[in-house]
Amino acid sequence: QVQLVESGGSLVQPGGSLRLSCATNRFTLETYAIGWFRQAPGKEREGVSCMSNSDGSIYYADFVQGRFTMSRDDAKNTVFLEMNGLNPVDSATYYCAAQGPFYRANERTVRRMCLEPEISTWGRGTQVTVSS
Repeated sequence: QVQLVESGGSLVQPGGSLRLSCATNRFTLETYAIGWFRQAPGKEREGVSCMSNSDGSIYYADFVQGRFTMSRDDAKNTVFLEMNGLNPVDSATYYCAAQGPFYRANERTVRRMCLEPEISTWGRGTQVTVSS
């Protein structure tokens, strides 16, 4: 069963940092590409970062490149999104998502996931608010 549970969202000051976690299981990590998406009130959903289930390829949206880092801890079956230099425009509900199944996702696969998603399972989201 695909399982995704986000956590770590909170209120943070501009310029601050935050790490989001996506707790999942071994089956999901081995079989699906994992991505982070966000949606703010009145705005469309945006792909933030998407990661392969095989070769470690990661796609980052232009608006977060250099500030956000996606990683994983397979021993804990957890995927992370480290966010630095946060701006008020980063305020949104952040969702973890799984797409697949894939035998071996590559760079093209994860880029497509973030830009043209066909998500299999969504997490319920965690709220990030960047404000003074």
